[in-house]
Amino acid sequence: MNHSHPAVRTIEDLVGPVGRLEAILNTGSPDAHYAVLLCHPHPLGGGTMHNKVVYHAMKAFHSVGLPVLRFNFRGAGLSEGAHDHGRGEQDDVHSALGWLDRNLGLPILFAGFSFGSYVGLRVACSDSRVRGAVALGLPVHAEGRDYSYDFLARCTIPKLFISGTRDQYGPRAQVEAAVASAAPPAEMVWIDDADHFFAGKLVEVQEAIRSRVQAWIKSRFP
Repeated sequence: MNHSHPAVRTIEDLVGPVGRLEAILNTGSPDAHYAVLLCHPHPLGGGTMHNKVVYHAMKAFHSVGLPVLRFNFRGAGLSEGAHDHGRGEQDDVHSALGWLDRNLGLPILFAGFSFGSYVGLRVACSDSRVRGAVALGLPVHAEGRDYSYDFLARCTIPKLFISGTRDQYGPRAQVEAAVASAAPPAEMVWIDDADHFFAGKLVEVQEAIRSRVQAWIKSRFP
């Protein structure tokens, strides 16, 4: 059997406060210890669950046997509702976490790219079902939007931040300041010479995710 293309299930029953959310599940190993929720970048910039960075992150988690749920925020793709500038999208994340909990019953790792990392972290940091978080391309200033991370000071789950040294929406000094303000444990990984979209650097992103997530799993399930 060819395992290079993970089995995919279309999810029909993920419903948020404003209607159905388009979603797909890449099924994992039967003995997986965690499930993953993966959030996409800003819809107004064309972001969906099929974004390249999101897809490669899914492949990294799946390579260590974890099932991964991706969904489109309200108003993106075939998801019902309308874009809500990061407010209602947090409710969408709550709904997706609930779906994973009901259907897979596993502790959850959160991961998100850009806008998805900001929105998802705000929810994941206060949800006891989430045991760890990975933020890719943490945005600070993007297309006229500013992002604040004061809440990270109260976020005690393990956190991994992965950004490019040439990220135009997350300047290194400001991202480092946000990570330094976070409650431990928090780890920062810089992808050398990568922009916000990790162009040409997605293999490095995958390896950073894979190695750290494997370490998390081994530390909890030696």
